[in-house]
Amino acid sequence: MLTINAMADVRGDLKTDPRISANNYRAYPDTQLPQLTPAPVGYAPFYIDHYGRHGSRWLIAPDSYKFPVRELEVAERHNALTPRGKQVLAILRELEMASRNRLGELSDIGAEQHQGIARRMYQNFPQVFAGNAHVDARSTVVIRCILSMLNETDMLKSLNPNLRITADASEHDMYYMNFTDSLVGPLRKSANHLVKDFRKRHVDPQRFLTTLFTDPQLVADSIHGQQLMIEMFDIAGNMQSHHQFENVNLYDLFTDDDIYELWCYNNARWYVLSSETPLTQGRVDYSQANLLNNFIDAADAAIAGGTNSATLRFGHESVLLPLVCLMGLNGMDFKTTDLEAVADNWQCYKVFPMAGNVQWIFYKKPGSTDILIKFLLNEHEASLGDKVATDCFPYYHWSDVRAYFKAKLSRIPQITLADVKTE
Repeated sequence: MLTINAMADVRGDLKTDPRISANNYRAYPDTQLPQLTPAPVGYAPFYIDHYGRHGSRWLIAPDSYKFPVRELEVAERHNALTPRGKQVLAILRELEMASRNRLGELSDIGAEQHQGIARRMYQNFPQVFAGNAHVDARSTVVIRCILSMLNETDMLKSLNPNLRITADASEHDMYYMNFTDSLVGPLRKSANHLVKDFRKRHVDPQRFLTTLFTDPQLVADSIHGQQLMIEMFDIAGNMQSHHQFENVNLYDLFTDDDIYELWCYNNARWYVLSSETPLTQGRVDYSQANLLNNFIDAADAAIAGGTNSATLRFGHESVLLPLVCLMGLNGMDFKTTDLEAVADNWQCYKVFPMAGNVQWIFYKKPGSTDILIKFLLNEHEASLGDKVATDCFPYYHWSDVRAYFKAKLSRIPQITLADVKTE
């Protein structure tokens, strides 16, 4: 089981399972899930507040599949592929053919991931889904997210046909489901040169290229080595998204050091894209302020309503990761200007695998007005660290958590586009 503390043995995790290095292409880790801590005496769950990423999918960009094929075909025409290179080209051609007209779509494994999450949610918190409880499900307007939602709601309905389930996917909700923040793009661009410099230091393709090509001069003249290495690493990681390819292993193309360094680069890139780093003026994760407010408002309404229910939202990793950073869950609000310090203190593979999710589970006790909340990150109990005190961890008093989140939301950095300097 992966450690949940911020400082971690990343190399050990990657050695145990190289597929973890795929970060956002990692398949949902639904094995060896821990036993959940029983609620304090007298408390029972009555409401779930949730945001989940779509399940495993095909890669999105057409060149993700076509570019590596073109690169290896250059060498094929010059009879300059190694025996392993010829095998890899055959695999890439098969994969590219299978991906046609499926770019970005939910995969077979992606559907199964959401069915499993719904089943365990029902089993872990049966009181929430008892009787004719209402489940309000919302998705972004992207088809893989809609299908992810339907796989979960269909499973819940099969477990309790009396559930009242409403499902919707509308531009009306995009202001909190997948908000387009005009500041985020320029802020990310302002730090992009740092990510490029980091990539130059950490991604060296020379040894990797010798596993595929026999002619160093052809490689120097005609092959985009670093880009090919990065694209091939993504393909290797995303193989776990498909039953057809889940047993095809391309990690033998990379040494342990390669895997670690490529992961470091991707992890640092996601840190700049999603975290509260001063490199982007501590502002990027606040792009999810509307979503966090929606969580709070939905919880307040559920508490006031007094009946068991659930709010299920389905979207993207580009929302889930900054949301977790904004919440400060499991130390993901780590702040640094040194990208070299990120790997030991902030690991995105623990947050946003395919079908990654955050669940807020609310509990109440007859005769008491005290509401408790527990956080689950990918179905593991999660912590707010020292930001909110509690006498019953992993449970917190909702009044304390609500006050912390509202205070955090009141401190959105007040900057404008004119304040953002790009290189």
